[in-house]
Amino acid sequence: MKAIVICKDRSLAWQEVADPILQEEEVLIKVAYAAVNRADLMQREGNYPPPKGCPEWPGLEVSGTIVKMGKIAAEKSGRKAGDKVCALLGGGGYAEYASVPYDMVMPVPENCSMEEAAALPEAFATAYLNLFLEGGLKKGDILLMHAGASGLASVVIPMAKAFGAYVITTIIDENKREIVAKTGADLIVNTKKEDIVQILREFDAKGTPVNLTIDCLGGEIMGECLPYMGYMSKWIMIATLAGDFTRIDMRKLYVRNVRIVGSTLRSKPPHRKAEILQKLVGEVWEKVSSGEVRPAIYAVLPITEAEKAHALLYENQSAGKVVLKVLE
Repeated sequence: MKAIVICKDRSLAWQEVADPILQEEEVLIKVAYAAVNRADLMQREGNYPPPKGCPEWPGLEVSGTIVKMGKIAAEKSGRKAGDKVCALLGGGGYAEYASVPYDMVMPVPENCSMEEAAALPEAFATAYLNLFLEGGLKKGDILLMHAGASGLASVVIPMAKAFGAYVITTIIDENKREIVAKTGADLIVNTKKEDIVQILREFDAKGTPVNLTIDCLGGEIMGECLPYMGYMSKWIMIATLAGDFTRIDMRKLYVRNVRIVGSTLRSKPPHRKAEILQKLVGEVWEKVSSGEVRPAIYAVLPITEAEKAHALLYENQSAGKVVLKVLE
């Protein structure tokens, strides 16, 4: 089969690789679409290696059709060859075929296209993990979601809104305001023109501080915002695109009992990921089918144009998910 391989010079090439070896607890998926994530870029740069036993080529989420099943997978999964599914992978999604543990595979929600389904597993599991399992989001909470034009934000924001939260988000490009507004965010802050720290200070002064922040940026601004988080609030760090270091007012941190939580989905053990996916299907898939929560697809490109797809993320051109279509 063919897959997108990361070359020594970090370029991408669509080339022949070994076929997957199907294990007894796995299903073999003929991949229709694979979604692009910033983790793929980090892997390409050598900063986010795939878990042991996963293919070296990138790709964390796919949609496609089951073509073959291992013995244990057939007995325990309740699925069969021919089923349309989406799946969360440790790596290896940018390929014609992917072998996946049966408990990493989910049904495609009703009224959902295969393009959309490819953008569900990683982004939706990450959103669910950080909003509810790590963040403890409740109805009426105030959420700050940085980088509102990102693919993850396009999921986090409508998911939080569907469960009754008020959402503040940030952008740096005014041209993306209209697109981000479609996510349902209550307040969109252009940090090139407005001071997010001052806005959080005002919310705090009114007695309505932020309860939960999901931050993929980090950098100096993170420490400047922390003093205005609410009592027993949580700041979830999922990436540091704006810098690895910040200064923190430790007194405000302990007086307000603020929790700083580092979180990645990829590093979770397989059984924990399986639990997250089960909860996701049980609690969120109905909202996907109804249209309350859907991934925002920015672009669909042939898998042979993976370089171009990555460039959209590198250059912050996308507002939503970028998806690769695998060639027939």
